[in-house]
Amino acid sequence: MELIDKKWLIRLLYRPIEKLKGITPTQLDTVLGMYPLYKNILSIVEGFKGTLKSKNPKAIVEWIDSAATLKIDELDTFIEGLRLDVDAVKNAIELDYNNGLAEGFVNKIKVIKRIMYGRCKFVLLKNKALLISHYS
Repeated sequence: MELIDKKWLIRLLYRPIEKLKGITPTQLDTVLGMYPLYKNILSIVEGFKGTLKSKNPKAIVEWIDSAATLKIDELDTFIEGLRLDVDAVKNAIELDYNNGLAEGFVNKIKVIKRIMYGRCKFVLLKNKALLISHYS
């Protein structure tokens, strides 16, 4: 019996098998035969990715219902989080808007603040942030 490192099975959740070097399709078939629950997990993850890319907000409700049938505690916790704010999730799927620009600017300010910690007053921090945003 051949041993397969767990990290390759985890990476399959993020990338297709064609892009992984540490596991072959034959090895994956062996693992899926031995652990059918992992096959279900891979299927649910791929379904979630497809739902996000589909631009169909109604698909998330169907995905939640199918994922809930697996009865995996960690997945159930994720599903409950989605159910608590399902309207926001539907909007995120349907709309192209995001807050990436704002988050990037906040990250820049935090980096500047971390670098300048204990060295200056707020006025200098503000001026440096404004200067960086002017040249970005």
